Amino acid sequence: MASVSSIRLDAAAGELDYVETLLERNGLPAEDVGDSPANFYVATVGGERIGVGGIEPYGRVGLLRSVVVDARKRGVGYGSAICDALETRARKGGVKELYLLTTTASGFFSERGYAAIERTDAPEAIRNTTEFADLCPASAVCMRKTLN
Repeated sequence: MASVSSIRLDAAAGELDYVETLLERNGLPAEDVGDSPANFYVATVGGERIGVGGIEPYGRVGLLRSVVVDARKRGVGYGSAICDALETRARKGGVKELYLLTTTASGFFSERGYAAIERTDAPEAIRNTTEFADLCPASAVCMRKTLN
């Protein structure tokens, strides 16, 4: 197996079917993948697809979207590597704070420096996203991380 440090993150252009299928298999919102302002990426190691993730940038804030690792590739650090790569892209794009919604992974994101916040404390640009307003249930935990 290739090392986690050799992960490559490529724009998902032409691979939206893979993105949608992986999200749906894992109970994540996929309805807006084709028309979302999110920048979806496919993570590969040694040419093999291992997962996906996305970022919706809104100036200095952004929404971390749908980070998921293929079930056969879990448990070796790929989720963290995908998040690292997405956070780096967001930072390079001028994003200073990332927000996310999760129903199942708050512990994982908490270990990565995200803190739970009230949904009403998220910036308006984030609250107005399709994921925030329509796709994720009200029970989803809203989290924020300041990017250094």
